[in-house]
Amino acid sequence: MDGVYKILIADDDFSSRTLLQRFLEKYGDVDVTIDGAEAVMAFQTAIDATEPYGLICLDIMMPEVDGISALAHIRNKEKAMGITPENAVTIIMTTSLDPPLDLIDAFYKGVNRCDDYVTKPIDFQVLSDILLKYGIHQQ
Repeated sequence: MDGVYKILIADDDFSSRTLLQRFLEKYGDVDVTIDGAEAVMAFQTAIDATEPYGLICLDIMMPEVDGISALAHIRNKEKAMGITPENAVTIIMTTSLDPPLDLIDAFYKGVNRCDDYVTKPIDFQVLSDILLKYGIHQQ
C-alpha cells in the first residue's frame, strides 16, 4: 500500500457520507460509494489492484444491497481468498437505528461479522476511540 491507508465509506445519505468522509480524511485516502453493491465492487477492485482497504464503514440501510449483505459478501470474499480474520479489513457499521437491533446480526453471524458500530448522528469522539482500539491513527 506504499504507506497510504485506504478507507471506504458506503452510505446513501449525502450529508452523513460527506461528514464521515471529512472526518476520516485525517486517517487516510477515502473512497465513497452510495450502496452496498458499489462497496463490494470497490472492495474487489482494491484487492485486485493489491491496494486493499484497511477500513470500511458500511451504513446498514442502503438501496440495492444493504450493509449487512455487503458485509457478508466482503467476509465471504476474504474467506475465499484465504484471508484470516486477523488480517481481514476492519469493518465498522453505521446506523440510524436506535436501538441498533440489526447490528446484533452483524456482530454475531460467525465469519460474516463486523468489528464495531456507531449510531447516527455519529459522535466523532466515539468513532476516534473505536479507530484507536483497532490501531487506526491519524496520518
